[in-house]
Amino acid sequence: QTVTGSQAVPPPKLPDGSPFQDFFDEFFDQKGGESDSRPRRVQSLGSGFVIDSSGIIITNNHVIDGADEITANFNDGSKLRATLIGRDAKTDIAVLKVEASKPLVALAFGDSDVLRVGDWVMAIGNPFGLGGTVTAGIVSARNRDINSGPYENFIQTDAAINRGNSGGPLFNMDGEIVGINTAIISPTGGSIGIGFAIPSKTAVNVIDQLRQFGETRRGWLGVRIQDVTDEIAEGLAMDAPSGALVAGVTDNGPAAEAGIEPGDVILEFDGRKVAAMHELPRMVADEPIGKEVEVVVLRKGKQERIKVILGRLDEAEVAAAAPEPDKPAEPPPAPKIVSGPLGLSLADLSPTLRDQYSIKEDVVGVVVTDVADGSVAAEKRVQAGDVIVEISQERVETPSDVETRIEALKKDGRKSALLLLANKNGDLRFVAVKIAD
Repeated sequence: QTVTGSQAVPPPKLPDGSPFQDFFDEFFDQKGGESDSRPRRVQSLGSGFVIDSSGIIITNNHVIDGADEITANFNDGSKLRATLIGRDAKTDIAVLKVEASKPLVALAFGDSDVLRVGDWVMAIGNPFGLGGTVTAGIVSARNRDINSGPYENFIQTDAAINRGNSGGPLFNMDGEIVGINTAIISPTGGSIGIGFAIPSKTAVNVIDQLRQFGETRRGWLGVRIQDVTDEIAEGLAMDAPSGALVAGVTDNGPAAEAGIEPGDVILEFDGRKVAAMHELPRMVADEPIGKEVEVVVLRKGKQERIKVILGRLDEAEVAAAAPEPDKPAEPPPAPKIVSGPLGLSLADLSPTLRDQYSIKEDVVGVVVTDVADGSVAAEKRVQAGDVIVEISQERVETPSDVETRIEALKKDGRKSALLLLANKNGDLRFVAVKIAD
């Protein structure tokens, strides 16, 4: 990889009267304080493995990202120039191709879904550029989410994985690849027994698409989702938190056309239970474009089954908002104070307040004009300019509606109120706030 030179190293700070002061002054004066902007070549090392005797090699995307040239070094000492067939940054997978004079020895994928915590596994790679190295350990956990991408379900292992192991295979005891070693958590940069591998089930689907199309083609549902916390579950009268809460739907997207609405909790997708929010994006992405799937949602306490035809992820487009016409000014109404647990000052969403907070014309509800310090709403980061659209799946249009709805929830024995809030751009999110006695 070719990079530009970094800025010059600044001279060290020395105490006044130091005997080294004259030496360093002379040294840096000769350098002239100029940075070396000449391009230079740098190398990075990683691991990979052959899955097809014709020369198909798999590695991590971050291993080859930004590379001008890619060279595959084989265990017999031979080296071959590799070309990039395709890569996917979201799953950190890259597919390479080399032209070999004879068929290469290929490895086979196994089924990562049958792995159990405690199963023995082996990692092979090129740690610190030392060459082929084998380490062994067990499966420490499955379906790990380390917040590095949208489709995470890593295999966690204590087999030693170090810098240079990225892109190497993780084997089961049958010699089948069940993962691609990708990341570690370490305060030192070396292995402390917490390594992560992409499961083979995730990798195989991505690799097939990269080989066929040179890119990934993922299913698209067209929803914005968030976690169902304990408080949100209580606000929705759910027995336990599960599923993915729909905070918004994309206009004209598959979900919108099928009838999925903000406030729905997606419990099942294509016959599979959605235990937590982070599972849904991976489920959707794994399905082919144009497939009709059944989605089970919880809506106002009742389950509904909805048929959805999936779109393509990269076809989602954000429509530009048209400029809003100027409106005549009018005296702002005095905000109505909602006394009690929420600690909010509320007002009707008048044209003046809409202009004051730059709220889009299609946002409808009750505007928050102030939030009391230390209130439960402040702890949930509700702020002035937010618009309350619904409370526990019931629309509100005036401050009185808010008061009435809160009182009704108290009478029903609810401990939390689920607020559907819109920001000035109309983006929705759910916030559960406790209702004090």
